[in-house]
Amino acid sequence: MSSSFFIKKNANPKLTKKGKSTSAPKRKGEDGKTNKAKSKKYNEEISSDSEAESSTLLKKRQANEEIVYEETPQEKKLRLAKLYLEQLKEEEKNKAEDESFETDLIAGRLQEEVLEQKGKLQRLVAKDIIAPEASEIRVLRGHKLPITCLVIAPDDKCIFSAAKDCSIIKWDVESGRKLHTIHGGRKGTEERHVGHTAHILCMTISSDGKYLATGDMNKLIMIWEADTCKHLYKFVGHKGPLSGLSFRRGTHDLYSASHDRSVKVWNVDEKAYVETLFGHQDAITGLDSLSRERCVTAGGRDGTVRVWKIAEESQLVFHGHEGSIDCIQLINEEHMITGADDGSVSLWSVNKKKPLCTVKQAHGCHGDLGLEQPHWVASVAALQNSDTVASGSHNSQVNVWKCGPSYRGLELLFSVPMPGFVNSLKFSSSGRFLVAGVGQEHRLGRWWRLKEAKNGIYIIPLRRKPSDAEGNQDE
Repeated sequence: MSSSFFIKKNANPKLTKKGKSTSAPKRKGEDGKTNKAKSKKYNEEISSDSEAESSTLLKKRQANEEIVYEETPQEKKLRLAKLYLEQLKEEEKNKAEDESFETDLIAGRLQEEVLEQKGKLQRLVAKDIIAPEASEIRVLRGHKLPITCLVIAPDDKCIFSAAKDCSIIKWDVESGRKLHTIHGGRKGTEERHVGHTAHILCMTISSDGKYLATGDMNKLIMIWEADTCKHLYKFVGHKGPLSGLSFRRGTHDLYSASHDRSVKVWNVDEKAYVETLFGHQDAITGLDSLSRERCVTAGGRDGTVRVWKIAEESQLVFHGHEGSIDCIQLINEEHMITGADDGSVSLWSVNKKKPLCTVKQAHGCHGDLGLEQPHWVASVAALQNSDTVASGSHNSQVNVWKCGPSYRGLELLFSVPMPGFVNSLKFSSSGRFLVAGVGQEHRLGRWWRLKEAKNGIYIIPLRRKPSDAEGNQDE
């Protein structure tokens, strides 16, 4: 019984722990007091440490609470508002120069637009243009007969050309390769052939590059999609060969001129005829327009230049050349340049009935001594809103001119060799190059033929003089 009781007693761990103090009881007077004192001492030490730690933590918490909650909501809003204002001021300071530059740029553009509308904008770029080297001029060949007209796309990436072979070719300016060819048809195939079957004398492209219009000897105006060269439709109404076409800038209103002495207005979007204008006494040989609701025409052998005010239903008549006025181009809304078969080139203002300036025998003379005749001026071109113009003849060169102040003078800058009849001239929109359409014959007839000439498109780069900064770097 005693042994089993001992095993059972030790089997319980709780009893075992207590057993150390209860198995051999000690006197209260000695050990009991000692244990109580020790436990009391330990308890006092532990409690003192915990109190110190808790007081430190409490102080830290109180300090944190004071930092976090030391400002009221109104004060916090005020602080954030001040911070936001400081950030705005810093951003404004950083953008001040950029905004100032943009403001000046916008103001400059608006001023240019106002001057352009008034016809008083004249960018002085001629002083910086220098003659290109002969090796820099590129020639594009593809037409079988003389080129009669050409246009450059508004983005300067493509050239459209037409010729007496009734064909139209779209060229890539960068590579010089053909992008598309619209072949001409034989006479008598008008009903089944899509395209021209007679000499194409004029063409134009809309300012957004959407439509291309071409006119021929068969009194037809063809409308094409410029991007794909797809034929859209044709306008019929003139009673003579088409000699001039121009889209009003910013619109799809089309002006056409003909040897029937009339000017017609069309709306290409609506496929509609609008009206006919009469006034010239001989075949019209050229036409041009800009953004105003008006156009200008050269009257050939009636010796007049006319400004047609479409909205006012009126016209202004100008006299100056002694021969047939064969070509005309607007420089800006108020000034234009013309060329005639008397060899002269003239600058005009729409406010003066006579030319502001005329250069006679602009391309020299030809013929036997005592029987000299001036070279006909077959084409003119103008770099829009600038002081740079060009003229072409059959004296184997293209002349580039500088206009004087207020367009009251013409100074020859340089000549570019160009064998053949220069039947069409166009400056690119950027002013980086000049394109000439050259043929063995004059675009309006077959009075004589230059066998040594070759039918082609000549791309003439317009080089600029290096600036002072570039010159210093080179040195």
